[in-house]
Amino acid sequence: MELKGEITDVIYRNEINSYMIAVFETEEEETTIVGYLPFIEKGDCLKVVGNFIEHPEYGRQFKIETFEKQMPESLESIERYLSSGKLKGVGPATASKMVQTFGKEIIPILKYEPEKLVCIKGINLEKAQEISQAFNDNWDIWQIVGYLEKFGIGPQSAESIYKKLGPNTIEQIEENPYILVELSTKVNFTQVDQMALKMGMDLSNDKRIRSGIKYSLKLATNNGHSTVLYENLMQFVKELLSITEEMFENNIIYLQTQKEIIIEDRENKEWVYLSNYYQAEKNIAEHLISLDNYANVKEIKSFSKKLKMIEKETDIELSEKQKEAVEAIQNHNVCVITGGPGTGKTTIIKTIIELYKTEQKKVVLCAPTGRAAKRMTETTGEEAKTLHRLLEIGKTSSDDLSSTDPNIEVAPIDADVIIVDEMSMVDLFLMNYLMQAIYKGTKLVLVGDINQLPSVGPGNVLKDIINSGRITTITLNKIFRQAAKSKIITNSHKVNEGISFLNNDETEEGLLDDFFFIKENNKLKILENVISLSNGRLENYGNYDFIKNIQVISPTKKGELGTKELNKSLQQVINPPSEEKKERKYLDSTFREGDRIMQIKNNYDIYWEKREPTLEMGKGVFNGEYGTILNIDEVEKKVKIKFDDDKLVWYNYEELEQIEHAYCITVHKAQRKRIRCSNYAISTSSTSTFNQNFTIYSNDKSKKTTNFSRKSKHSRIYDSKCRQ
Repeated sequence: MELKGEITDVIYRNEINSYMIAVFETEEEETTIVGYLPFIEKGDCLKVVGNFIEHPEYGRQFKIETFEKQMPESLESIERYLSSGKLKGVGPATASKMVQTFGKEIIPILKYEPEKLVCIKGINLEKAQEISQAFNDNWDIWQIVGYLEKFGIGPQSAESIYKKLGPNTIEQIEENPYILVELSTKVNFTQVDQMALKMGMDLSNDKRIRSGIKYSLKLATNNGHSTVLYENLMQFVKELLSITEEMFENNIIYLQTQKEIIIEDRENKEWVYLSNYYQAEKNIAEHLISLDNYANVKEIKSFSKKLKMIEKETDIELSEKQKEAVEAIQNHNVCVITGGPGTGKTTIIKTIIELYKTEQKKVVLCAPTGRAAKRMTETTGEEAKTLHRLLEIGKTSSDDLSSTDPNIEVAPIDADVIIVDEMSMVDLFLMNYLMQAIYKGTKLVLVGDINQLPSVGPGNVLKDIINSGRITTITLNKIFRQAAKSKIITNSHKVNEGISFLNNDETEEGLLDDFFFIKENNKLKILENVISLSNGRLENYGNYDFIKNIQVISPTKKGELGTKELNKSLQQVINPPSEEKKERKYLDSTFREGDRIMQIKNNYDIYWEKREPTLEMGKGVFNGEYGTILNIDEVEKKVKIKFDDDKLVWYNYEELEQIEHAYCITVHKAQRKRIRCSNYAISTSSTSTFNQNFTIYSNDKSKKTTNFSRKSKHSRIYDSKCRQ
């Protein structure tokens, strides 16, 4: 549906992404419009395309899909536009004089004949030219949104592209449409390519081929790969662009000479990298080697004697393997501690903390996510921070490619020993940022389980470091007595060893009944099982609260057993509506006091505070952090959320796009919590990094991913670099 009219009032505007709620007056009626409207102000005339929707609270609204800015037509609307403050030096009085003097001819005069404005009192030739320049600059901006729409680029991305290219945006795009692919993560290469070909771009154009090569490499990184086999890349690009092998090779050579890509020979094969990915891997390898080779200035004198004293004081008896790990940390600047659940990694961390504290040395604890950091704090009794918070990594928007800048500025870490837990979650760029922040002489301890899911981002950092053979690695393989009583831990080790796990009817002496396998194919019965397990059925095994102890997981968002539908069903039984609980509708969701939620995008600017044990304030909530809605303030139009690391954060209503319900989460999100799952399982484990005792897994259907690189989710750059 198409409407033409004028914005007579702006109710709300998000200055970051240009989302707007405004009053829109057409010839027939006045209505409310909502959508992304960059460069738009009160008084602007628009042609908008979209549909009417019925908002549960605010009633009938027009949701904009696309828009086109138009020149005001009536004298009243022209005067409102000119007096809106967009044109420097033109206020309401001057705007009124301009319209009274020239009528509708004021528009072409502003565009082409500004010298005529000097007849108006207070406007000389210089000021007339300034007004005309401002008017034409605004006019150029208006054209950009409509122009970019032809490439499938919406208003939200259009503004960020304009900010990067400036006033000559259209000219630069016409010269090279493929620049759009490099400017925004949200641009579809195929759509841009089709439009460029319609504009007369030749199939064999070098700019097209180079952009296609870089796009293909970026596509691989989206699937977690940091590099691609040359032959696989060539085959993919040839099919994507319908070009010859010679065309591909000529442009690969050009990109290589420009250092936009790096080709590395390894094991008689050629691997192709985007240069920033190669540089990040190279930085990590070089920093690790340099740090490890540096003088061991933090070693403890009379180490064996002091270790025995710590064991006695803490009433901890270390196994031989655990002692080996502690000694490795004493003897080396960089050390990896790896092992499955229940193998004593946390005990080693606690021992190291106590050992170095007695020497008045500073130990810094950190982890990739808020949940992992909180769990580390709980198990050690010492504060742990997220890596983002520790490094004070600056803001990078989801539409900004600078988040893959290998040389981003980070805060140096003041520490004698740095311990990073849940290392399998750390991706290529986060590890690179960490290495840049460590002073030489600092000890670095990397703790994790290589059998857990790899990072969401590119790379398989922990596994690569271990496989390099260059960094001292201690592998823990003994399951301690308490952990060995858990079927979850026992089964996780059986799966890793290729052994069938224990079913419900099977048991081994002394094992807890904390793992259940329910085989069911009927979707309705599966849903009934999930709901009953979440809502009281598990109380037969302990006093379990859903919010604190239970997590439901599904591999997909869509479908009857996807996260969207399961969240609605679980919310209805876990946190049903009541007169005591305020709620707020947002799009397809209803957020209610007491709801379990998850942050789904990085917000580096939002303020938070912690009130215990002392008042602390800061900025930043990151993708994957979990919390609970404490309060919905209908007067201030804000929602108060307490995150699992005790941050208290207020969200404006319009910021609710940053959160979603977390009664059920996807496997993709769950890997931020370190979970491996198959079919339906219910697990209890007080040692889980979930800090939850039950986990319910759904396997309604599996996901597919594009993978033309045919390469496991890691690069062996560490091996080739570390061995040099």
